[in-house]
Parts: sequence; C-alpha cells; structure tokens
Amino acid sequence: MSTDIVVLVAVVILIGLFSMQHYGTDKVGWLFAPIVLLWFILIGSVGAVNIHKYNNSVLKAYNPVYIYRFFRRRWNSDIWTSLGGVMLSITGTEALFADLCHFPVLAIQIAFTLIVFPCLLLAYTGQAAYIISHKKHVADAFYRSIPDAIYWPAFVIATAAAIVASQATISATYSIIKQALALGCFPRVKIVHTSKKFLGQIYIPDINWVLLVLCIAVTAGFKNQSQIGNAYGTAVVIVMLVTTFLMVPIMLLVWKSHWVLVVTFIVLSLMVEVPYFVACILKIDQGGWVSLVIATAFFLIMYVWHFCTVKRYEFEMHSKVSMAWILGLGPSLGLVRVPGIGFVYTELASGVPHIFSHFITNLPAIHSVVVFVCVKYLPVYTVPTEERFLVRRIGPKNFHMFRCVARYGYKDLHKRDEDFERMLFECVLFFVRLESMMEGGYSDSDEFSVPELAGTGGGALTSSAFLQGEKTCSTMCSNGELSLSSQDSIVPAQSPPPPRSSRLLTRCSEGEAASTVGDELEFLNRCKDAGVVHILGNTIVRARRDSGVVKKIAVDYMYAFMRRMCRENSVIFNVPHESLLNVGQIYYI
Repeated sequence: MSTDIVVLVAVVILIGLFSMQHYGTDKVGWLFAPIVLLWFILIGSVGAVNIHKYNNSVLKAYNPVYIYRFFRRRWNSDIWTSLGGVMLSITGTEALFADLCHFPVLAIQIAFTLIVFPCLLLAYTGQAAYIISHKKHVADAFYRSIPDAIYWPAFVIATAAAIVASQATISATYSIIKQALALGCFPRVKIVHTSKKFLGQIYIPDINWVLLVLCIAVTAGFKNQSQIGNAYGTAVVIVMLVTTFLMVPIMLLVWKSHWVLVVTFIVLSLMVEVPYFVACILKIDQGGWVSLVIATAFFLIMYVWHFCTVKRYEFEMHSKVSMAWILGLGPSLGLVRVPGIGFVYTELASGVPHIFSHFITNLPAIHSVVVFVCVKYLPVYTVPTEERFLVRRIGPKNFHMFRCVARYGYKDLHKRDEDFERMLFECVLFFVRLESMMEGGYSDSDEFSVPELAGTGGGALTSSAFLQGEKTCSTMCSNGELSLSSQDSIVPAQSPPPPRSSRLLTRCSEGEAASTVGDELEFLNRCKDAGVVHILGNTIVRARRDSGVVKKIAVDYMYAFMRRMCRENSVIFNVPHESLLNVGQIYYI
C-alpha cells in the first residue's frame, strides 16, 4: 500500500471513530475494552516468549545503573536525542489518569497496575531481546518478533487496537473542557450527559468535531509516523512537567505536607522528567511544534474568555443596586406599573442586577408583577418537579415582586416555555397561600424559600408543604453554596397619578395591597392574563478607546467572536420572539 492509501484509510477510520462518540463513553468503552484487553495480553505474551526464546539476560535492563553506564560510554548528542524515542514507550498511558471523570479511581489503578504496566514491560523487554539477536530488524522489530503462527491474528488485533487507542485521549479532552467550563475558562459549549449513573460520562459535540478536524489535519499533513510521535512526545513530557510543578502547591496548601517531602518529590521527579524534556525540545522542528501551536491557541482562547468573563461578572456584582433606591426614583422618572408579569433573568442570586435599573431608566415603567429568575444547574441527574423552584418575596406585598431560583439537573429538559411559565406562576400562587398561613408568626417584610409541590397547581396545602415552607432561604446550588441574603427588603415608593382609563393599571400603579390572600391571588391571575414578558440582559464587553492594540484585538474581536459562537442563556427556555425583550448595555474594560 502506498502512503496516500494509508493516509486515506486512516482518515476514514478517524471519521468513524469520532462519529461513534455520541453513543457515550460507557457504550464505546464496552465495545472497545475487549479489544484493548486482548491487545495487552497479546503483546505481553509475545514479549515473554521472546525473552525466554532469545535472551533472558535482557531483564538486567530494569537496573537503573545501566542507563548511567550507557551515557558514560557513548556520550554524544545522538545518544541524548534517543531519549525522545524512549519517551514514546510510555505515551498514551498518562491518558488513563486524565479519565478520572469518566471512570472510578480504583478501576484505573487496577487496570494500570495489573494489566497496562506489566504488559508494556514484557512487550518492550521482549523486543529488546529479539533485537539483540536480530540487529538488522530494528525498523520493524515488533511484527518480525511475532511468531508466524499468530502473525495475521496479531496484525488484526494491532490494527483494531490502533483504532481505539485514542479513545482515552478523546474522553480526557471532554473532561478537561468540562472542568474549564466550570471554572469559567472556556466558551460555553453544549455538554451531553450520556449516563444516568456517572456524572462525568459526557459528550461535547463541538469539541468532538474540532478534534476530528485537527486529527485529520495532522494525519494528512505529516504523513510521517515519526513526526506525529515527536509531536505526541513533546506534549506528554510538558504535561508531566506542569503536573509536577502544580503538585507543589497541592502538597503545601491542601495536604499540608512537610517541606522535606515536597523537596524530595520535586527532586526525584525532575531527575526523570528534565532529561526527557530536553531530549524532546531538540525535536521541536521535527513535528514537536504542532503541540506547542495548538496549546498556545487554546491558552489564548481560555485566557481571553476568562479575563473578559471575570470583568463582566465583577461589573454586574459591583453595579447591582438596591430595589429601595430604584423605586425611590419612581416619581422623578415617571415610573408606572403596567399590566402583566415580567420575568427578569439574571445570574445573580441576590440583589437587583444593573441591567434592570438600566431598563427602567431608559423606559420608566415596570410590570405589575416582577419576578427575578435565577437559573442554577446542580450536579445531579434530575431535580424533581416539586423541588425545582425556590420562591420568596422581595419587599412588602403591595410591590408584588418575587425572586425565584430555578434548579435543573444535567438531564432535565426545558424546551417548552409555556410549561416553565405555568410552573413558575403556580409556584408563586402557592407561595402566596403559604405566606398567608404563616402571617401569624412572620411580618410582611420576611422572606421565605418555598419549593413547589408537584401537582398542587396552587391547590391544597399539606402539612409537609407547611414544614418545607419554614426552611431557611439558604440552599445549596450549583457547585457551591448559594446564600440568599435578606437584604432585598425594600420600602414602598409613591408612584405618579395613574391614568383613569384602566382600572387594572390604576390598581397596579398605586401598589394597592391585597387585604386578603384571595385579593392578591385574583390580582396575580389578572396580571397573568394581561401577558408575560421575558426580559433578558445582554452585557457587551468592549475595550476602552485608550487601550493597547493587543487588548482591543483580544476583547473587541476574539471575545466578541466567541460570545457570538457560544451558547447563550437565552436559548435555555426557547422564549418566543413576541414575548422576548433583550436589554443590552456596554461595559468598557
């Protein structure tokens, strides 16, 4: 077969491999695991046979003294460069430990200790024993060392193992991207969870196809196994060095290890890794540059995204305003309350977002009922419907303002906005009923976190619901503790004289307090019939005019492009355009 035919077959195999990823790690692993297991048993057995058949004295190579004697006898640049080839003998094994999100720690430890490590030792030692007796067969020692009786079965198994060898790296890439997303260091991409049992078994379509394009580009561009090996070796040795240095703060700050143990770990690790690093650096011009270019590109993407995202969040946190101040400006702005319900989406679990004050400053009117909605994703498969919403009141009753935290698991689907509106509205109605029952022990300014009960629809109140209503406003959301503070209580502000043409508008603008729970429920239902509007904020980050050229390119072009390409929060509920109000503002950094 010519090189072009080999490359074409490899590209076809890559396309097939990446096309299977959407089935999930567990299903792909179930298909590929027997092949890999059979492959390791095969190379270990062949290695043991070659050691016994040709030269069992090769086992002395396990003594580290021989590497010292090797360099002392034949010291030159070629010998030092040969360490880069030695590095390739362990590449791929590190991907096992990058799959910690996909597989249990114990499974990886057992697989590496009992299967991978001993089989690799036997395989390479057996090839060394064969080469000692057949020095002219160095170029293709592996296939020549296989006994003739099992040559073709071994060829098939080796080809199949080569196809699935990159599965661990693909799965590890998904895990790394997910961790970067959790830290706010990567643009938002769609994550598909493929397992109900294991949270870490995921599939990222966008990253999957990017990997496919990169693999095809490297395969078709190099057409050379040694250059691809140099690129892989450079990446692995740098990963080892970075991991070693990152272990230092972990040992000092997390494990509280003694400094003597830390120094011992660093010295022993660097004694092994630095020589390999220097040997691989010498091969940058022979393919190693590819790893550095790809790493630099991803580093720039992650750095720019993280920098701009942090600046944007700090702006939203520092610029949030008190509701008392906003409503206090009502008369001077001509602030009126118009019929309807406004769902204001915000990433803040407490306080009033600046985007809301920006909206009423430019359009001095707010809806009769305002609900601040904060969507949080929990690291669970699904959140039961009866535990999905946490609702509380902001300020006195006559303001008709609420805050809702909507909690979703990673497999919860919320494609129909009508269901979301209905569930949220019924939860508010239920909260009003529950609040009226608790008025004997709480004042109007108190706030409650009340989960919606499945099937209540604002109906009968059970004793368990009453007990749930007495829970604190603090809850655990997402990956950290979400503390819902009680600083949202506000004081009423007078509104301008209402128009006489609308009784509902008059009641809304005056902020008339409901004398009974029935009056407020009737008021909420009338507002619901008047219409629901979804208000989404869109803070655009721009570089200041006096910023440097690099910062302008990074913020105005790179970050802006990634924001347009990534998935926005507005697509979560598929809000129809006729009820969507997108409020934008520009923040200069």
